[in-house]
Amino acid sequence: MSKKTWWRPATALLALVLASGCATGDDAVAVGGEFQFVAPGGQVRIRYDGPDRKPISGLSGPSLMEDGKTISLDDYEGKVVVVNVWGAWCPPCRTEAPEMQKVQDEAGPKGVQVLGLDVRETSINAGRDFKSNRGLTYPSIYDDSGRTLLAFKGYPPNAVPSTIVLDKQHRVAAVFLESLIASDLLPLVEELAAE
Repeated sequence: MSKKTWWRPATALLALVLASGCATGDDAVAVGGEFQFVAPGGQVRIRYDGPDRKPISGLSGPSLMEDGKTISLDDYEGKVVVVNVWGAWCPPCRTEAPEMQKVQDEAGPKGVQVLGLDVRETSINAGRDFKSNRGLTYPSIYDDSGRTLLAFKGYPPNAVPSTIVLDKQHRVAAVFLESLIASDLLPLVEELAAE
């Protein structure tokens, strides 16, 4: 091996050692028993089953539509909750919002609750107008500061629109880092509601 190329294998070996030191195997999603977001291989549709489902805590914030009211995940005990991250400033959210209403209308009677998380607005009125103009009846948390989204540790704050589906024990069952239509979600939430 020439003097000029000895460093290539050594660098590759060092990188392998460092990478394996950080790995936790199978793209772990838990830190201390709570949900920690990881997108294995850059996936945009992630499903968590059985022991891979981890709970979240601290999901609450001010109601977008009702001044002085706080909405909390605890308000939906025993229900599958579809947390939809959106903003009035987000063009794909305009298409997705009526689809979330379809999910609420069709799966709500089966124990499913859609909960919006309105992020990064310049004013509360933008989000209120967005919901009113589209006839959206499911509740939304006004999260202009991004504090509510912190309940999903490690979740990318720029992933808008995106959707996090929680099972009846409010453990993360699925994450979608893309816009959805109702038919993407209905089979999943109905399956979770039947568990």
